[in-house]
Amino acid sequence: QVQLVESGGGLVQPGGSLRLSCAAPKSIFSIYRMGWYRQAPGKQHDLVATITSGGSTNYADSVKDRFTISRDNAKNTVLLQMNGLKPEDTAVYYCNAYYASPARHYWGQGTQVTVSS
Repeated sequence: QVQLVESGGGLVQPGGSLRLSCAAPKSIFSIYRMGWYRQAPGKQHDLVATITSGGSTNYADSVKDRFTISRDNAKNTVLLQMNGLKPEDTAVYYCNAYYASPARHYWGQGTQVTVSS
């Protein structure tokens, strides 16, 4: 069973920063597209950002210019640097690993991010 291990969530004031990390097995990390999704209470599961094995990134419009996704290839870890956090960023954040063919998805256990004064 593939394990994606997340860390870095917590409580932060509006305008603050947090960094999430997700460690994956090397066999997954090296070829899968890695990403972050989030789910707020009563809302759907939304994409936040993704990064391919080659380093191409994609962001939701709501987080562009505030969040940065990156890969630490030496540690098989994907990072999400979140700056300028807003209350509407409050959600459970899930790490995701995706392989297109055949289609496979793996998920982390989720980490809570709360933005509140």
